[in-house]
Amino acid sequence: MSLYQLEKDGDVDSLLDHLKLSDSPSIRKRAAKILGDVVDDEPQAVDALVRVAQEDDDEEVRGAAIDALDAIGPDAIERLVTEMAGVDSDGADWVRAEAFVKTLSADRPELRMAAANALRGLGDAGALPALVETLDDPNPRVRARAARACGAIGDESAADALAARLGDPVGHVRREAADALAAIGTSRALSPLLDAVDDDNDEVRYAAVMALGGYQGPEAIDPLIEALDDDSDVVRRAAVFSIVELLAAAPTEQSHRIRETIVDRLESADRSVVDPLVELLEQSRQPRERRNVAWLLGRVGGDEGYEDAVVALIDALEADDGTTAQFAATSLVELGGETVERELLDLLEDAECSETAQSKAVFVLGKVGGERARDRLENMLDRTDDEEVRKQAFAALSKLGGRR
Repeated sequence: MSLYQLEKDGDVDSLLDHLKLSDSPSIRKRAAKILGDVVDDEPQAVDALVRVAQEDDDEEVRGAAIDALDAIGPDAIERLVTEMAGVDSDGADWVRAEAFVKTLSADRPELRMAAANALRGLGDAGALPALVETLDDPNPRVRARAARACGAIGDESAADALAARLGDPVGHVRREAADALAAIGTSRALSPLLDAVDDDNDEVRYAAVMALGGYQGPEAIDPLIEALDDDSDVVRRAAVFSIVELLAAAPTEQSHRIRETIVDRLESADRSVVDPLVELLEQSRQPRERRNVAWLLGRVGGDEGYEDAVVALIDALEADDGTTAQFAATSLVELGGETVERELLDLLEDAECSETAQSKAVFVLGKVGGERARDRLENMLDRTDDEEVRKQAFAALSKLGGRR
Protein backbone atom coordinates (compact mmCIF):
# COMPACT_ATOMS: atom_id res chain seq x y z
CA MET A 1 0.00 0.00 0.00
CA SER A 2 1.29 3.47 -0.88
CA LEU A 3 2.40 5.99 1.72
CA TYR A 4 -0.28 8.31 0.38
CA GLN A 5 -2.96 5.73 1.21
CA LEU A 6 -1.45 5.07 4.62
CA GLU A 7 -1.53 8.80 5.31
CA LYS A 8 -5.13 9.00 4.12
CA ASP A 9 -6.10 6.05 6.35
CA GLY A 10 -4.05 7.30 9.31
CA ASP A 11 -2.42 3.87 9.54
CA VAL A 12 0.23 4.68 12.15
CA ASP A 13 1.40 1.08 12.63
CA SER A 14 2.19 0.60 8.93
CA LEU A 15 3.87 4.00 8.75
CA LEU A 16 6.07 3.01 11.69
CA ASP A 17 7.01 -0.19 9.87
CA HIS A 18 8.15 1.86 6.87
CA LEU A 19 10.05 4.25 9.13
CA LYS A 20 11.91 1.47 10.92
CA LEU A 21 12.29 -1.20 8.24
CA SER A 22 12.50 0.42 4.80
CA ASP A 23 15.86 0.31 3.03
CA SER A 24 15.00 3.54 1.18
CA PRO A 25 16.00 6.80 2.91
CA SER A 26 13.38 8.69 0.88
CA ILE A 27 10.62 6.36 2.12
CA ARG A 28 11.81 6.61 5.74
CA LYS A 29 11.96 10.39 5.41
CA ARG A 30 8.45 10.56 3.95
CA ALA A 31 7.10 8.18 6.60
CA ALA A 32 8.57 10.39 9.33
CA LYS A 33 6.99 13.50 7.85
CA ILE A 34 3.58 11.82 7.59
CA LEU A 35 3.80 10.61 11.17
CA GLY A 36 4.38 14.20 12.25
CA ASP A 37 1.14 15.13 10.49
CA VAL A 38 -1.09 12.29 11.71
CA VAL A 39 0.20 11.37 15.16
CA ASP A 40 -1.28 12.97 18.25
CA ASP A 41 1.28 12.27 20.97
CA GLU A 42 1.05 8.47 20.64
CA PRO A 43 3.85 7.01 22.82
CA GLN A 44 4.76 4.25 20.37
CA ALA A 45 5.23 6.72 17.51
CA VAL A 46 7.14 9.22 19.64
CA ASP A 47 9.45 6.44 20.85
CA ALA A 48 10.21 5.39 17.28
CA LEU A 49 10.81 8.94 16.06
CA VAL A 50 13.10 9.71 19.01
CA ARG A 51 15.14 6.63 18.17
CA VAL A 52 15.28 7.42 14.43
CA ALA A 53 16.29 11.03 15.16
CA GLN A 54 19.34 9.70 16.98
CA GLU A 55 20.24 6.51 15.16
CA ASP A 56 19.25 6.62 11.47
CA ASP A 57 22.28 6.65 9.17
CA ASP A 58 20.78 9.28 6.83
CA GLU A 59 20.94 12.90 7.97
CA GLU A 60 17.79 13.90 6.06
CA VAL A 61 15.82 11.11 7.73
CA ARG A 62 17.13 12.20 11.12
CA GLY A 63 16.11 15.78 10.31
CA ALA A 64 12.64 14.64 9.20
CA ALA A 65 12.21 12.74 12.46
CA ILE A 66 13.15 15.85 14.43
CA ASP A 67 10.67 17.94 12.48
CA ALA A 68 8.00 15.27 12.98
CA LEU A 69 8.52 15.37 16.73
CA ASP A 70 8.29 19.14 16.57
CA ALA A 71 5.01 18.86 14.65
CA ILE A 72 3.59 16.43 17.20
CA GLY A 73 4.14 18.98 19.93
CA PRO A 74 6.57 20.62 22.34
CA ASP A 75 6.52 17.66 24.72
CA ALA A 76 7.68 15.31 21.95
CA ILE A 77 10.58 17.47 20.77
CA GLU A 78 11.64 18.25 24.33
CA ARG A 79 11.73 14.56 25.09
CA LEU A 80 14.26 14.08 22.29
CA VAL A 81 16.46 16.93 23.46
CA THR A 82 16.30 16.04 27.11
CA GLU A 83 17.12 12.42 26.32
CA MET A 84 20.04 13.35 24.07
CA ALA A 85 21.34 16.01 26.46
CA GLY A 86 20.70 14.10 29.66
CA VAL A 87 18.34 16.75 31.08
CA ASP A 88 15.53 16.09 33.57
CA SER A 89 12.33 16.48 31.56
CA ASP A 90 10.45 17.56 34.71
CA GLY A 91 12.87 20.37 35.52
CA ALA A 92 11.98 24.07 35.59
CA ASP A 93 11.70 25.88 32.26
CA TRP A 94 14.77 27.99 32.91
CA VAL A 95 16.80 24.89 33.76
CA ARG A 96 15.74 23.19 30.54
CA ALA A 97 16.34 26.38 28.55
CA GLU A 98 19.91 26.59 29.87
CA ALA A 99 20.51 22.96 28.93
CA PHE A 100 19.08 23.52 25.45
CA VAL A 101 21.27 26.60 24.97
CA LYS A 102 24.33 24.52 25.83
CA THR A 103 23.13 21.88 23.38
CA LEU A 104 23.23 24.47 20.58
CA SER A 105 27.01 23.90 20.68
CA ALA A 106 26.81 20.10 20.47
CA ASP A 107 28.91 18.27 17.90
CA ARG A 108 25.97 16.54 16.23
CA PRO A 109 23.87 18.82 14.01
CA GLU A 110 20.72 16.82 14.83
CA LEU A 111 21.19 17.69 18.49
CA ARG A 112 21.66 21.37 17.65
CA MET A 113 18.55 21.25 15.45
CA ALA A 114 16.49 19.66 18.20
CA ALA A 115 17.75 22.19 20.75
CA ALA A 116 16.71 25.09 18.50
CA ASN A 117 13.28 23.52 18.05
CA ALA A 118 12.91 23.01 21.80
CA LEU A 119 13.88 26.63 22.51
CA ARG A 120 11.29 27.69 19.97
CA GLY A 121 8.69 25.78 21.96
CA LEU A 122 9.77 27.35 25.25
CA GLY A 123 9.81 30.87 23.78
CA ASP A 124 12.41 31.98 26.32
CA ALA A 125 13.78 35.41 25.34
CA GLY A 126 16.86 34.70 27.44
CA ALA A 127 17.91 32.16 24.81
CA LEU A 128 17.84 34.72 22.00
CA PRO A 129 21.56 35.67 22.04
CA ALA A 130 22.55 32.01 21.66
CA LEU A 131 20.01 31.50 18.88
CA VAL A 132 21.32 34.58 17.06
CA GLU A 133 24.82 33.10 17.21
CA THR A 134 23.42 29.84 15.88
CA LEU A 135 22.23 31.66 12.77
CA ASP A 136 25.88 31.33 11.66
CA ASP A 137 25.97 27.56 12.26
CA PRO A 138 27.83 25.69 9.48
CA ASN A 139 24.82 23.40 8.97
CA PRO A 140 21.96 25.00 7.00
CA ARG A 141 19.34 22.85 8.72
CA VAL A 142 20.46 24.22 12.07
CA ARG A 143 20.48 27.79 10.74
CA ALA A 144 16.94 27.35 9.46
CA ARG A 145 15.65 26.12 12.80
CA ALA A 146 17.46 28.85 14.70
CA ALA A 147 15.79 31.42 12.46
CA ARG A 148 12.42 29.81 13.10
CA ALA A 149 13.04 29.97 16.86
CA CYS A 150 14.01 33.65 16.66
CA GLY A 151 10.73 34.37 14.89
CA ALA A 152 8.76 32.50 17.54
CA ILE A 153 10.37 34.52 20.33
CA GLY A 154 9.55 37.66 18.35
CA ASP A 155 12.15 40.03 19.75
CA GLU A 156 13.22 42.85 17.43
CA SER A 157 16.83 42.57 18.60
CA ALA A 158 17.19 39.54 16.31
CA ALA A 159 16.12 41.51 13.22
CA ASP A 160 19.57 42.48 11.95
CA ALA A 161 20.97 38.96 12.25
CA LEU A 162 17.89 37.54 10.51
CA ALA A 163 18.19 40.15 7.76
CA ALA A 164 21.74 38.96 7.16
CA ARG A 165 20.37 35.43 6.62
CA LEU A 166 18.33 36.74 3.68
CA GLY A 167 21.64 36.44 1.84
CA ASP A 168 22.18 32.83 2.90
CA PRO A 169 23.24 30.55 0.02
CA VAL A 170 20.52 28.04 0.97
CA GLY A 171 16.99 28.93 -0.07
CA HIS A 172 15.31 27.17 2.85
CA VAL A 173 17.33 29.24 5.32
CA ARG A 174 16.38 32.44 3.51
CA ARG A 175 12.72 31.40 3.67
CA GLU A 176 12.89 30.77 7.42
CA ALA A 177 14.64 34.11 7.94
CA ALA A 178 11.93 35.88 5.93
CA ASP A 179 9.20 34.15 7.93
CA ALA A 180 10.92 35.08 11.18
CA LEU A 181 11.19 38.74 10.21
CA ALA A 182 7.52 38.68 9.25
CA ALA A 183 6.65 37.17 12.64
CA ILE A 184 8.53 39.94 14.46
CA GLY A 185 6.58 42.39 12.33
CA THR A 186 8.13 45.73 13.26
CA SER A 187 9.31 48.23 10.65
CA ARG A 188 12.92 47.36 11.47
CA ALA A 189 12.17 43.69 10.84
CA LEU A 190 10.08 44.18 7.70
CA SER A 191 12.32 46.70 5.93
CA PRO A 192 14.86 44.07 4.74
CA LEU A 193 12.01 42.20 3.05
CA LEU A 194 11.52 45.05 0.58
CA ASP A 195 14.48 43.66 -1.37
CA ALA A 196 13.62 40.00 -0.74
CA VAL A 197 10.72 40.21 -3.21
CA ASP A 198 13.40 39.81 -5.91
CA ASP A 199 14.86 36.59 -4.45
CA ASP A 200 15.29 33.77 -6.96
CA ASN A 201 13.47 31.37 -4.61
CA ASP A 202 9.66 31.31 -4.93
CA GLU A 203 9.14 30.56 -1.25
CA VAL A 204 11.31 33.48 -0.14
CA ARG A 205 9.47 35.86 -2.46
CA TYR A 206 6.14 34.56 -1.19
CA ALA A 207 7.15 35.05 2.45
CA ALA A 208 8.41 38.57 1.75
CA VAL A 209 5.35 39.59 -0.23
CA MET A 210 2.94 38.24 2.39
CA ALA A 211 4.80 40.08 5.14
CA LEU A 212 4.85 43.44 3.38
CA GLY A 213 1.11 43.79 3.78
CA GLY A 214 1.89 44.73 7.37
CA TYR A 215 4.52 47.32 6.45
CA GLN A 216 3.55 50.80 7.55
CA GLY A 217 4.81 52.97 4.75
CA PRO A 218 4.53 53.71 1.04
CA GLU A 219 7.89 52.04 0.33
CA ALA A 220 6.09 48.68 0.10
CA ILE A 221 3.82 49.75 -2.76
CA ASP A 222 6.26 49.43 -5.67
CA PRO A 223 7.66 46.03 -4.60
CA LEU A 224 4.13 44.69 -4.19
CA ILE A 225 3.02 46.08 -7.54
CA GLU A 226 6.06 44.49 -9.19
CA ALA A 227 5.17 41.19 -7.51
CA LEU A 228 1.88 41.20 -9.43
CA ASP A 229 3.96 40.24 -12.48
CA ASP A 230 5.82 37.44 -10.68
CA ASP A 231 6.25 34.15 -12.54
CA SER A 232 4.67 32.32 -9.60
CA ASP A 233 0.88 32.40 -9.33
CA VAL A 234 1.15 31.94 -5.57
CA VAL A 235 3.36 35.03 -5.27
CA ARG A 236 1.02 37.08 -7.47
CA ARG A 237 -1.97 36.16 -5.32
CA ALA A 238 0.00 36.98 -2.17
CA ALA A 239 0.77 40.41 -3.63
CA VAL A 240 -2.94 41.10 -4.10
CA PHE A 241 -3.74 40.09 -0.53
CA SER A 242 -0.91 42.24 0.81
CA ILE A 243 -1.95 45.26 -1.21
CA VAL A 244 -5.43 45.00 0.30
CA GLU A 245 -3.95 44.56 3.78
CA LEU A 246 -1.74 47.60 3.20
CA LEU A 247 -4.76 49.68 2.24
CA ALA A 248 -6.82 48.45 5.17
CA ALA A 249 -4.09 49.28 7.69
CA ALA A 250 -3.02 52.61 6.20
CA PRO A 251 -3.44 55.64 8.48
CA THR A 252 -6.27 57.93 7.40
CA GLU A 253 -3.89 60.69 6.33
CA GLN A 254 -2.05 58.27 4.01
CA SER A 255 -4.85 56.04 2.74
CA HIS A 256 -6.01 58.27 -0.13
CA ARG A 257 -2.49 58.77 -1.46
CA ILE A 258 -1.73 55.05 -1.20
CA ARG A 259 -4.98 54.16 -2.98
CA GLU A 260 -4.32 56.53 -5.83
CA THR A 261 -0.73 55.33 -6.16
CA ILE A 262 -1.85 51.71 -6.35
CA VAL A 263 -4.54 52.42 -8.93
CA ASP A 264 -2.09 54.45 -11.01
CA ARG A 265 0.39 51.56 -10.98
CA LEU A 266 -2.17 48.88 -11.72
CA GLU A 267 -4.01 50.55 -14.60
CA SER A 268 -5.88 47.66 -16.27
CA ALA A 269 -5.46 44.49 -14.23
CA ASP A 270 -5.69 40.93 -15.51
CA ARG A 271 -7.25 37.89 -13.86
CA SER A 272 -4.21 37.29 -11.67
CA VAL A 273 -5.24 40.46 -9.83
CA VAL A 274 -9.01 40.39 -10.22
CA ASP A 275 -9.57 36.77 -9.13
CA PRO A 276 -7.93 37.14 -5.68
CA LEU A 277 -9.82 40.41 -5.15
CA VAL A 278 -13.09 38.66 -5.94
CA GLU A 279 -12.15 35.85 -3.57
CA LEU A 280 -11.39 38.31 -0.78
CA LEU A 281 -14.64 40.19 -1.28
CA GLU A 282 -16.61 36.95 -1.13
CA GLN A 283 -14.77 35.31 1.78
CA SER A 284 -13.24 37.96 4.04
CA ARG A 285 -14.99 38.74 7.32
CA GLN A 286 -12.94 41.89 7.93
CA PRO A 287 -14.98 45.01 7.07
CA ARG A 288 -11.93 47.18 6.32
CA GLU A 289 -10.57 44.58 3.92
CA ARG A 290 -13.91 44.19 2.16
CA ARG A 291 -14.31 47.96 1.82
CA ASN A 292 -10.95 48.31 0.16
CA VAL A 293 -11.52 45.34 -2.13
CA ALA A 294 -14.90 46.69 -3.19
CA TRP A 295 -13.30 50.04 -3.94
CA LEU A 296 -10.38 48.51 -5.84
CA LEU A 297 -12.49 46.26 -8.05
CA GLY A 298 -14.12 49.26 -9.64
CA ARG A 299 -10.79 50.81 -10.49
CA VAL A 300 -8.52 47.98 -11.57
CA GLY A 301 -10.99 45.71 -13.31
CA GLY A 302 -10.18 45.40 -16.99
CA ASP A 303 -11.85 43.12 -19.52
CA GLU A 304 -10.37 40.03 -17.89
CA GLY A 305 -12.44 38.99 -14.92
CA TYR A 306 -14.99 41.75 -15.55
CA GLU A 307 -18.08 39.57 -15.16
CA ASP A 308 -16.80 37.88 -12.00
CA ALA A 309 -16.05 41.29 -10.53
CA VAL A 310 -19.56 42.50 -11.35
CA VAL A 311 -21.22 39.49 -9.74
CA ALA A 312 -19.10 39.82 -6.58
CA LEU A 313 -19.84 43.53 -6.29
CA ILE A 314 -23.56 42.99 -6.73
CA ASP A 315 -23.50 40.38 -3.97
CA ALA A 316 -21.69 42.95 -1.80
CA LEU A 317 -24.66 45.32 -2.10
CA GLU A 318 -26.19 43.07 0.60
CA ALA A 319 -23.22 43.59 2.95
CA ASP A 320 -24.06 44.25 6.59
CA ASP A 321 -21.37 46.92 6.57
CA GLY A 322 -22.93 49.95 4.90
CA THR A 323 -19.60 51.35 3.70
CA THR A 324 -18.76 48.11 1.91
CA ALA A 325 -22.15 48.16 0.18
CA GLN A 326 -21.67 51.81 -0.80
CA PHE A 327 -18.20 51.16 -2.22
CA ALA A 328 -19.60 48.19 -4.14
CA ALA A 329 -22.24 50.46 -5.65
CA THR A 330 -19.78 53.15 -6.70
CA SER A 331 -17.48 50.51 -8.19
CA LEU A 332 -20.35 49.13 -10.25
CA VAL A 333 -20.85 52.65 -11.56
CA GLU A 334 -17.15 52.80 -12.46
CA LEU A 335 -17.34 49.48 -14.31
CA GLY A 336 -20.63 50.17 -16.08
CA GLY A 337 -21.69 48.22 -19.16
CA GLU A 338 -24.55 45.97 -20.18
CA THR A 339 -23.55 43.24 -17.75
CA VAL A 340 -23.91 45.59 -14.79
CA GLU A 341 -27.34 46.71 -15.97
CA ARG A 342 -28.54 43.15 -16.65
CA GLU A 343 -27.35 41.77 -13.32
CA LEU A 344 -28.86 44.66 -11.38
CA LEU A 345 -32.21 44.23 -13.11
CA ASP A 346 -32.12 40.54 -12.21
CA LEU A 347 -31.37 41.51 -8.62
CA LEU A 348 -34.44 43.73 -8.48
CA GLU A 349 -36.56 40.73 -9.53
CA ASP A 350 -35.21 38.68 -6.62
CA ALA A 351 -37.90 38.46 -3.94
CA GLU A 352 -35.23 37.89 -1.28
CA CYS A 353 -33.29 41.04 -2.15
CA SER A 354 -33.21 43.41 0.81
CA GLU A 355 -34.60 46.91 0.49
CA THR A 356 -31.13 48.30 1.25
CA ALA A 357 -29.63 46.37 -1.66
CA GLN A 358 -32.54 47.41 -3.89
CA SER A 359 -31.86 51.03 -3.04
CA LYS A 360 -28.18 50.67 -3.95
CA ALA A 361 -29.06 48.84 -7.18
CA VAL A 362 -31.45 51.60 -8.18
CA PHE A 363 -28.77 54.20 -7.51
CA VAL A 364 -26.35 52.40 -9.84
CA LEU A 365 -28.99 51.94 -12.55
CA GLY A 366 -29.57 55.67 -12.51
CA LYS A 367 -25.91 56.09 -13.44
CA VAL A 368 -25.38 53.29 -15.96
CA GLY A 369 -28.84 52.12 -17.07
CA GLY A 370 -30.59 52.40 -20.42
CA GLU A 371 -34.18 51.97 -21.60
CA ARG A 372 -34.63 48.60 -19.87
CA ALA A 373 -33.58 50.16 -16.58
CA ARG A 374 -35.90 53.09 -17.13
CA ASP A 375 -38.90 50.81 -17.72
CA ARG A 376 -38.08 48.73 -14.65
CA LEU A 377 -37.69 51.77 -12.42
CA GLU A 378 -41.05 53.18 -13.53
CA ASN A 379 -42.70 49.87 -12.66
CA MET A 380 -40.94 49.85 -9.32
CA LEU A 381 -42.35 53.24 -8.40
CA ASP A 382 -45.84 51.82 -8.82
CA ARG A 383 -45.11 48.69 -6.77
CA THR A 384 -42.87 49.58 -3.82
CA ASP A 385 -43.87 51.24 -0.58
CA ASP A 386 -40.32 51.65 0.71
CA GLU A 387 -39.61 55.37 0.89
CA GLU A 388 -35.84 55.05 0.43
CA VAL A 389 -36.25 52.86 -2.64
CA ARG A 390 -38.85 55.27 -4.09
CA LYS A 391 -36.53 58.20 -3.42
CA GLN A 392 -33.65 56.48 -5.20
CA ALA A 393 -35.94 55.44 -8.06
CA PHE A 394 -37.12 59.02 -8.62
CA ALA A 395 -33.52 60.26 -8.54
CA ALA A 396 -32.41 57.53 -10.94
CA LEU A 397 -35.25 58.22 -13.36
CA SER A 398 -34.41 61.91 -13.38
CA LYS A 399 -30.91 61.01 -14.53
CA LEU A 400 -32.36 58.76 -17.24
CA GLY A 401 -34.65 61.45 -18.61
CA GLY A 402 -37.57 61.34 -16.17
CA ARG A 403 -40.88 59.45 -16.25
CA ARG A 404 -42.68 59.11 -19.52
